Amino acid sequence: MSQPPSQQPPQDGFGAPQDPPRDVPPAPPAGTQPPAGPGYGYPQAPPQAPGPYGQQPGPYGQEPGPYGQQPGPYAQQPGPYGQQAPGPYGQQPPGPPGPYGQPGPYAPQPGPYGQQPGPYGQQPGPYGATAAGHPAHQPGGDGPSGGGFFKNKTAVVAAAAVALVLVVGVGVGLAVTGGDDEKDPVATGSSAPPAPGPSASVDEGDGEGDGRQGQEDFNAGRKPGEAKVLWLQTNDIDLPRSGADVHGPWIVGDTVVRGVYRGVSGYSVATGEKKWTVDLPADLCSAPQAPTDDGKLVVAVKNGTTDKADCADLQMIDLTTGKAGWKKSVKKNNAWDLMTDLGLAISGDTVTVGRTGNANAYRVSDGKELWGNPSGDCLPYAFAGGAKLIAALNCRTSDVNNPQQRIQRLDPVTGKAAWTFALERGLEVDRVYSVSPLVVSVTKEKDKSWGILAFRENGTLRSNVVDTQDKFNPDCGSRFSVFGKSLEGCAGVAADANTFYMSTEAASGTANKVVAFDLNTGKPKWKAAAPTGRTVQPLRMEGPDVVLHMEATYDQGGAVALLAPTGGAPRVVLQHPASATRVESTFYNPEFAYVGGRSFLVNGRVSGTSDAEEKEVKTMMVFGK
Repeated sequence: MSQPPSQQPPQDGFGAPQDPPRDVPPAPPAGTQPPAGPGYGYPQAPPQAPGPYGQQPGPYGQEPGPYGQQPGPYAQQPGPYGQQAPGPYGQQPPGPPGPYGQPGPYAPQPGPYGQQPGPYGQQPGPYGATAAGHPAHQPGGDGPSGGGFFKNKTAVVAAAAVALVLVVGVGVGLAVTGGDDEKDPVATGSSAPPAPGPSASVDEGDGEGDGRQGQEDFNAGRKPGEAKVLWLQTNDIDLPRSGADVHGPWIVGDTVVRGVYRGVSGYSVATGEKKWTVDLPADLCSAPQAPTDDGKLVVAVKNGTTDKADCADLQMIDLTTGKAGWKKSVKKNNAWDLMTDLGLAISGDTVTVGRTGNANAYRVSDGKELWGNPSGDCLPYAFAGGAKLIAALNCRTSDVNNPQQRIQRLDPVTGKAAWTFALERGLEVDRVYSVSPLVVSVTKEKDKSWGILAFRENGTLRSNVVDTQDKFNPDCGSRFSVFGKSLEGCAGVAADANTFYMSTEAASGTANKVVAFDLNTGKPKWKAAAPTGRTVQPLRMEGPDVVLHMEATYDQGGAVALLAPTGGAPRVVLQHPASATRVESTFYNPEFAYVGGRSFLVNGRVSGTSDAEEKEVKTMMVFGK
């Protein structure tokens, strides 16, 4: 395990109070290029291929601190593997994109068994003073200034990151060399039952060795204790030659829903038969992590079918009935809005739409606009939903390369802030790992550092999560574009009221582990190892236990396991059959869900070099007892 590289903190630490936004730059003239960097209102131009972690290295030249205080320099020392010499700040993973979706090295790449490599390969380390104990601040005011632990990216990690980008570039090139032409758009918002016949492409084993439609019966060779393959689905959608990303799954009652290309479809969780489809007029370009409690979802659709179309239209879909509801275009707030995809999050009956320094909120049930950008120099650009609505804000400053950001908890109906937390200058919100309790990943582009902050209910800093020994691997997927930004949707992390759980990085063929952190102190409580040769990822909590997804290996199927709040060995509750490992391992960047005693494996992207190959792609596999 690598040791943390050396950095000297600023003289006043990362918890020093921050200056309010100042020296507002004028808006750029029409027709001119915006300045680079995450300054409010000016999106960054993408310098690299799509991917969440592509910041460029640079010196730490931080601006003078508030109240005449001068932060100290980060005196970096040479160390092994291109790292800094050991010191108090652990290695950091390359940070995810800034608020305008800077591209980076962690774009999708096939990994072993069809798995997607996780975005972090390093461990957190402590940084600076905390702001714990500061009083809650009023909406719109300066919150307590915060800091967090950091890690320096190594030369090895940087080289690997570049390799990932190159591989993805090659993969995309291969994907577009064959296949069919772009398809004509279909009718807007229609809902129709599936066409009869074999197009549903469902292979359902019955456990007796007589698989349907002449396909392989994975249940014929099941071993004692292994679950059944309840059904396996192959692609039945005619896609463009470049393929399409898959959104979902969303599981509502007895229906599992996914969105692909120009449609959102619901399937029976028991049999895999298609129950309904809502056709979309153009490409599905964004979707939230979860629907409302009553099963309503709002997705984003492009406003045309040409290359010039923008991700700018909203469509509500009732997942319980398969009916399309209201639709509308998101209004343009500034010249750069149509260059960005929409980041969607649902909290209660509100769907929030985040873009480059602009935000809107609508009522899910009827589409009424509830609120938009607040007044002031700090505007929201991304959200995380669920039990609470959390916003990331970017503040207008005179130095776009040294951003000032804030975190707010908002009332979903009114948009008013319950509290505001001002991050230390230069820190940017990366992801929200949990909204309740609130656990947030932050990055600093200038020195390639990364940290995790835990917050109290009143918005004051609870702790900096610190571990200088392990390397971590939260998997936040690739479901944002070069410009878009989403704060939610990470696997490999989970949290209960007092503990944060995160999986470590695993080398090929070796077991990883889950580290439990005390949210009151930020320190590790215990570490639980995966079974020999297996890789596990926390998914969510189920009662007091952590639900884990155990990835398939070359000779073992995937599995669902539970980990007790006291640690120990994971307890397998659903073991996929080894006979299905060959197919399970072909799923690219898969999404995984465990609901009602069934596990759902959904291919993250569907593509082929020809129509025939496209129709052979396995898209969804469901296991149960």
